[in-house]
Amino acid sequence: MGEADPIENSGGSLSQEIRAGIGDVWAVALGLFPLGLAFGLLITQLGFSWWWAPILSIAIYAGSMEFLALSLITGGVGPLSTALYTLVVNFRHVFYALNYPLAAVKSLAGRAYGVYALTDETYAVVSANRNVKWTGPRVITVQLLLQTGWISGGIIGGIGGSRLPMQLEGMEFALTALFTVLAIEAFVGYKDLSLPLTALVAAVVGFAVSPDNMLMIAMSVYFVVLLVRFFVPRVDSALRWKVGGEQQ
Repeated sequence: MGEADPIENSGGSLSQEIRAGIGDVWAVALGLFPLGLAFGLLITQLGFSWWWAPILSIAIYAGSMEFLALSLITGGVGPLSTALYTLVVNFRHVFYALNYPLAAVKSLAGRAYGVYALTDETYAVVSANRNVKWTGPRVITVQLLLQTGWISGGIIGGIGGSRLPMQLEGMEFALTALFTVLAIEAFVGYKDLSLPLTALVAAVVGFAVSPDNMLMIAMSVYFVVLLVRFFVPRVDSALRWKVGGEQQ
């Protein structure tokens, strides 16, 4: 897509705004389909019925957290630890809200859905089209298509996985692969070497304190470091280590 036309995007009819939303997001929604497919396959390979894929995708609707939820459920993790994992993994959504055009959504139901369906992909689409004057129908269309792509992939993957005559080995690695890809993309976009190094140090600290609870401890340490860097700019400047460019 090219640069947005301020006249075209100043607010048209409902059908025009819906078509514009489809144009904004259809490629991203298609990209979510194979991820949902992997999630549906993993659901059935872990022994759940296929219909748990759409249930979890509606009740939680946070791709990485849905994969992690499966690990937490099958691993017998307690409610308090689960709540902490959820907070740490999805805390970034608090900052996504700063760029979300909630004021453009007029209806109460639309606002409730908009907050619920605010994901990484929604944030990417909205923030990438800064010259667009977002309207309620347009942004809700974006979110509905993204969730449709994810849920439909999960349903098809779940049904297909439930009918396979054999078990697929290694599907549980999907969560690790997903987080690896997200970490690589995040680093390529920002190129701050201090962040992966902080994660590595946090992992070492977590393993040293308690190998059985390494992930929870490491994520908590990393979360605290990020909070300090956010609220104390001097600390953030001192720790920042940009690669391939000047320190900012």
